[in-house]
Amino acid sequence: MTQTESNTDEVWMERALALAEASVGLNSPNPAIGCVLVKDDAVVGEGAHIYDDKDHAEIVALKQAGGQARGATAYVTLEPCSHHGRTPPCADALIAAGVARVVTAVRDPNPQVSGRGLDRLQAAGVSLTIGVKEAAARRINEAFAKFIRTHRPFVTLKAGITLDGRIAPPASKNHIPSGSTHWITGDRSREVVQELRHGADAILTGIGTILSDDPLLTDRSGRQRRRPFLRVVLDSSLRLSVDSQLVRTVSQDVLVFHTKPSIKRAKALRERGIRVERLDPDPVTGRIPLRDVMERLAAMDMVSVMLEGGSQINASALAAQIVDKLFLFYAPVIYGSAAIPVVRSLEPNTYFTTRLGSYQLHELGEDFAVEGYLHNPWESA
Repeated sequence: MTQTESNTDEVWMERALALAEASVGLNSPNPAIGCVLVKDDAVVGEGAHIYDDKDHAEIVALKQAGGQARGATAYVTLEPCSHHGRTPPCADALIAAGVARVVTAVRDPNPQVSGRGLDRLQAAGVSLTIGVKEAAARRINEAFAKFIRTHRPFVTLKAGITLDGRIAPPASKNHIPSGSTHWITGDRSREVVQELRHGADAILTGIGTILSDDPLLTDRSGRQRRRPFLRVVLDSSLRLSVDSQLVRTVSQDVLVFHTKPSIKRAKALRERGIRVERLDPDPVTGRIPLRDVMERLAAMDMVSVMLEGGSQINASALAAQIVDKLFLFYAPVIYGSAAIPVVRSLEPNTYFTTRLGSYQLHELGEDFAVEGYLHNPWESA
């Protein structure tokens, strides 16, 4: 491939990636995929996968292109599928349409089918180029990659913190009115948080955060999503107030886990539309077992989960090794050692080490963010 061809492939793949990115929130639990069909340096068809419309991105593009697909190049952000699911294989559709070349960003992360679509295309005489804009394509579908390989949600721990690692002032110094929010980070950081929420299926927090902040925990990105943003609360003793914003705004989108039998309290919440589920407590800590929570969310096809909790749940999640990614938003502020840390374990003599495998920095107005991975969703089991 010449340098010119390589640059051209990257340009068209960037367009396909933009289509995939625009479909986020509308595709789950399937991957976000974009496809662009190019012939004689012009787009003859393009599309993205929208779950409720069933058609995969390649089929949307092929229907748009019609007969112009013959001899065209297909730029696809994820390997064309080779198996029958809700729809026939996209690899077969590309072959039948007479597409001459397929450029794909990344292979299918599903180990049971990875490479089979490409093999089918190659056997039919279709020219292949693999790995164009691979890093960007992997990022868009990191949650799907984790879920399809392990059937466990991809978990991102998000926190807004000070330079000295604090998430809130000391309780005795916090004179914030009930129901209001104490912001550490600035406007741009909060905008990015909403973008992250939009890309997730669920948000998870602890009852301590609910009692102290009375948050809504909603997706306020302004973008459409195909299913409600599930708001999940860990509340061992069912202390959630029926007057909280969470309960007052419920619309089949709040799930509360608890461990103690409390039939009366559970009944009151259920009567207001809250889903309440009891889990057996962890035999060591006595708390809600986070791995069991993840199994339950996986059974509901929750592919990705945002963890936005306090220092105790952050510590528990890291110790349980359920966190795949950290997104830490730092503000140019120092609170001091008496303030609440981002991670604080409840158990005496508890010790664990968490190290990022890879990370990058983002400038966000006056703030900066560290985005890093604890597990590679495309490789780790």
